[in-house]
Amino acid sequence: MLNNRSCLIALLILCLDAVGIGLIMPVLPSLLREMLPVEQVARHYGVLLSLYALMQIVFAPLLGRLSDRYGRRPVLLASLAGAALDYTIMALAPVLWVLYIGRLVSGITGATAAVVASTIADASPEQERARWFAYIGACYGLGMIAGPALGGTLAGLSTHAPFVGAALLNASAFVLACLFLRETRVACGSAEKKQVPPLSSFGFLGLKHLGQGLLGLGVVFFIVQLIGQLPAALWVIFGEDRFAWDTMTVGLSLTAYGITHALFQAFAVGPLSQRLGEHKTLMLGMMADAAGFVLLAFALHSWMIFPVLALLAAGGVGMPALQSMMSKRVVNDQQGTLQGVLGSLNNLGALIGPLGFTQLYSYTATQWNGWVWLLGGCLYVLCFPILWRALQLVD
Repeated sequence: MLNNRSCLIALLILCLDAVGIGLIMPVLPSLLREMLPVEQVARHYGVLLSLYALMQIVFAPLLGRLSDRYGRRPVLLASLAGAALDYTIMALAPVLWVLYIGRLVSGITGATAAVVASTIADASPEQERARWFAYIGACYGLGMIAGPALGGTLAGLSTHAPFVGAALLNASAFVLACLFLRETRVACGSAEKKQVPPLSSFGFLGLKHLGQGLLGLGVVFFIVQLIGQLPAALWVIFGEDRFAWDTMTVGLSLTAYGITHALFQAFAVGPLSQRLGEHKTLMLGMMADAAGFVLLAFALHSWMIFPVLALLAAGGVGMPALQSMMSKRVVNDQQGTLQGVLGSLNNLGALIGPLGFTQLYSYTATQWNGWVWLLGGCLYVLCFPILWRALQLVD
């Protein structure tokens, strides 16, 4: 019961953090317009987003190691405090360079998702771990639905109001963690623990030192996360180009996807992973996602998007299963290191994916704008032999 309580509190904290992220994303360009000429807004907006991802690539593994050494709770508190400080700085920023300082602080201290995942790995039984990891995705999905809606309402009061709201949400999460979240890290004996050199905690090198077979699983994780950037980067542009969507239709499609994705995460992953096993659930998710991309490439009418949305949402069942598979192959007091490395790889995909996919789309769309979706399907095909080899090493 105590373990479930720790997981639920951690998820509530994550949900508050996700709503805060969703609050500011729609209004950040408007804030920049108050400081910059219109023609410079897009460039600085992209740099601010990339700066956060770059800091996470570097610092997420270090924060993960710190949570293994000193506990999940202090690192989570520092992360929430850093986010609250960032949003406060952005709300009060009189000039552009102050915004950059806020993003640097948030990127350096941003470990909420990794620490929550580590807490769940500490506190959940192995047979239920995929289900709890799926709840992380559901919380982010709900946050990305509620956050922009609330942010748009607050923006009607002031451009700065959503940033104040996000700061208050993270401050509330900080208080919640202080009062109710107990430490979940359990130290292992020295004989059980693998020693990971400090400079080897980054990217694929960190996975290689953590356990056998984790390198291959990490490559699959990175490819899947990279492919996930495809709809994030191109959904709006593709919908406008292929189907002549207006802003309302785009918003409705994104809301439909967010709700469907959250439902699959909340209710499908647990039963599937227990009935099929985690590796089959992962393969099912990859096949559903690949099929969705292929159908999207050839879709001719807007109504065809509905089965695509269902397939893409179903594809989300794979990632919690993969994350659970990896966490079971790491001892308890290195869960933070693992989740930090995975967070770093996720942000690496978020940094290079949108740039690469949008450039490819711009080069190929004049002939046919479905090529980029076929590439996503082909990348999934690449995952299967890597996964098969990694599972052989593990078994």
